[in-house]
Amino acid sequence: MEKHTISKSDITASRVGLGTWSMGGFMWGAKLDEESAIETVFAALKRGVNFIDTAPVYGLGMVEEVVGKALAMWGTRDDVYVATKCGLEWNSRGLVQRNCSKDKIQKEVDESLRRLRTDYIDLYQVHWPDPKVPFEETAQVLLDILQSGKIRAIGVCNFTVEQLERANLLVPLSSVQSPYNLFERHLEQDVLPFCRRNDVSFIAYGALCRGLLAGRIGADAVFNGDDIRRIDPKFQRPRLANYVEAYKRLDQYAQGAFEKSGMLMAVRWLMDQPGVSVALWGARQAAQIKPVTQLLDFEMEMEPEALKEIDAILAATIKDSPFPDFMAPPARP
Repeated sequence: MEKHTISKSDITASRVGLGTWSMGGFMWGAKLDEESAIETVFAALKRGVNFIDTAPVYGLGMVEEVVGKALAMWGTRDDVYVATKCGLEWNSRGLVQRNCSKDKIQKEVDESLRRLRTDYIDLYQVHWPDPKVPFEETAQVLLDILQSGKIRAIGVCNFTVEQLERANLLVPLSSVQSPYNLFERHLEQDVLPFCRRNDVSFIAYGALCRGLLAGRIGADAVFNGDDIRRIDPKFQRPRLANYVEAYKRLDQYAQGAFEKSGMLMAVRWLMDQPGVSVALWGARQAAQIKPVTQLLDFEMEMEPEALKEIDAILAATIKDSPFPDFMAPPARP
């Protein structure tokens, strides 16, 4: 497995990380299956994936607990790097909002440590910027927690370039995490160049674009319950058919050019983009993460001709690509 040392840290993470959002079922129209989730963590670790990204809000606390239980069963915590987050809260009805206040984060880090059954968190990330709290306040509590040894590195998620510039002045910024994949490329103009200029590691979430790049979704797909894809513009008709056709053509090209699936090509493409440090591969079941080993014998970097062909397929099938801001939780009233 390829490795990357997270900026301003000694965290040597696998360049494919396990994303655990869907594992919790919350906002995915499902319920957490603890046994399946633990098997998924084990399947990732057995295949060289040593970086696990989670958050308190995933499964409303339950995913952190399951990850903690899995790591306790695995038995070698020091061989695994755990990234979690802060700055979101939820009420008894499961409604989520932002809260990056000092008191909230101080309480939240201890709750995460307890659920994860660990003495330290490798990478602690602000999940979403909070417009109600000056970042100076958030930065100070993050620095205090870093000094205490409860966390090893500081990151942020879903920040604009303007917010990143400010954060980079106030904390030793190790990482930025934002949505980025073949179908969502809005960050190429600003966030990725910021990371390259400032030696900040970039962690891409949504590597498979909520299943669109996994080849499992058809143009007639229906999503139930609280599944976030019910409000994702990419999954609305008639636009969904364009993305399904795009994946079909990408898969055909990948099979012919590399003897790999379109899904694997999408992840390899992502890992090859300038500035991308880690690609998060979201999985709810062990079978979904097992193909990660097939990346090992993929070309380390795609040739320019392949990149041009991929861009041509996207240009012919995707007429507009909505910004993924539908995922943003609201600020507090």
